[in-house]
Amino acid sequence: MAKHILKGDSVRRIFVDLAIGAAFAAICLFVSFTFFDSPKEKMLKHEIEEYKDNFEILSSRVDELGDVIGDIEDKDRNVYRVLFENQPETDRIMEGGKGGNDVSTQFDGLTYKALLTDITKKIDELRVRSYVQSCSLDELYNMAVNRDEMLACIPAVIPVREIDIKYISSYFGYRSDPIYEIRKFHKGIDFTANIGTDVIATGDGVVTDVHKVSMGGYGKYVEIDHGFSYSTLYAHMNSIYVVKGQKVKRGQIIGSVGNTGKSSGPHLHYEVHKDGEAINPINYFYNDITPTEYEEMIELASQPGQAMD
Repeated sequence: MAKHILKGDSVRRIFVDLAIGAAFAAICLFVSFTFFDSPKEKMLKHEIEEYKDNFEILSSRVDELGDVIGDIEDKDRNVYRVLFENQPETDRIMEGGKGGNDVSTQFDGLTYKALLTDITKKIDELRVRSYVQSCSLDELYNMAVNRDEMLACIPAVIPVREIDIKYISSYFGYRSDPIYEIRKFHKGIDFTANIGTDVIATGDGVVTDVHKVSMGGYGKYVEIDHGFSYSTLYAHMNSIYVVKGQKVKRGQIIGSVGNTGKSSGPHLHYEVHKDGEAINPINYFYNDITPTEYEEMIELASQPGQAMD
């Protein structure tokens, strides 16, 4: 009987040892899987980190591409269009609806959702900006093709022949009105000259309006459309030698200086318009004056004075 008891104790000890071993093994497995990565997990984590690094490199390169496109946009606004006397595009148009499509839910559940969303938005933005800039460069190409025609049309000479700049009586800007004696904006330049002095077209164009009757403030006047968003006006004339719809060339005589309309003395009132807005004609005399004369005109224009109309 003692042998049977001894044998039972041995069996129990074996089972206890096995249970303890199994429990220890389970604890080891739990600790191992909880706190330590398996070789496969290590490999996957390494791949994920590589993806993250590659995404960050891609994001950096997208930023660099954005800087390149931004540089082209800046040159377009401030260099190319200035050279072709064309109105710069606005930032809104140049950036073409910056932002791209809504990708806020596209990467839900992914580890690097924020990074992927940011890169996708940048790429969408660059895609749109690139398309808009491509269209803008096509327009600039067409301007370059037509550059010779444009240069002939821009009003780039003084409209009164053989006149000294000292005989410019009033410049562009606020001046005292000779009739109403109030301060008003003078939209052009007044050239003092004898009645009958030749008035010439300052650029190629088409006559769009002719008033041969001395009525209103401008008296007898001529308007010319030069294309490329430019137009000019010649007022207070004595004689007019052109008709509406007639094509004219730069330097062609279109009439003579007079004293018609609201005028305090014989002179030509001359205006240059760009996109429908009056601009300073001084900036368009570069075919007729030297840099020294230009500086002298700028100095004279800055001084207070009185208009002749």
